[in-house]
Amino acid sequence: MSDEGFAARCLARAAGSAVLATQAEGQPFASLVTPAFSPGFEPLLLLSSLSEHTRQLRAEPRCALLFTGPAEGANPQTAPRLTLTGIAAEVPAAEATALKARWLAKHPYAALYADFGDFALWRITPGGALLVGGFARAVRIRQADLRPDPAAVAAIEGAAEGIIEHMNSDHAAAVAAIGAGLLGGPTGPWRMVGVDSDGADFGLGEVVRRLAWAQSASSAEAVRVGLIEAARAGRAGQVDAKI
Repeated sequence: MSDEGFAARCLARAAGSAVLATQAEGQPFASLVTPAFSPGFEPLLLLSSLSEHTRQLRAEPRCALLFTGPAEGANPQTAPRLTLTGIAAEVPAAEATALKARWLAKHPYAALYADFGDFALWRITPGGALLVGGFARAVRIRQADLRPDPAAVAAIEGAAEGIIEHMNSDHAAAVAAIGAGLLGGPTGPWRMVGVDSDGADFGLGEVVRRLAWAQSASSAEAVRVGLIEAARAGRAGQVDAKI
């Protein structure tokens, strides 16, 4: 897996929102959406059937998503960004429950309306991508380089429930240090809410922050090492904040 692919995944997984590009009879259309991701890096969208973009996807499933990170300065062109193309489809009922729980872990505020009858979970199968690391720094990424290693995805997904339970039950102080000290969130009872080969998600109420690994993790042991390093950095950050 390429370094560009890992950087692209980290940027997209950290984003709380994205721009969805669809089209109707050749006329482009753009809308704001709130994505999450499957372990294998498939964008997940909770869409209302009442929305124009949903009707457009039913007629033409080819689409694109634009993810944007923070700019380095006043010039918006210095912001890292990723344009990802793909094919959208509604998630079958047999898979929807688990994937919807993953989406809600990223967007807990949406629990107020997620079960409304007009909402359904959609999944985008990625094609390629264009990663712009900042001004005049662009690279195209093939699908094979964009997706994480399937063996790593399977290994970590198989251990994910146990990792999350262990961290929240036995290492609550470390989780709080990561959320507040390392990720810059408010002080409080943070919980680990998700983990994958590229990083982990931590939540406090409706606030969710993303921790990216230093490199893509291939095993539960690699995740353990990453969490230990993050907790140490978080505790150091908390100490520095008090000085």
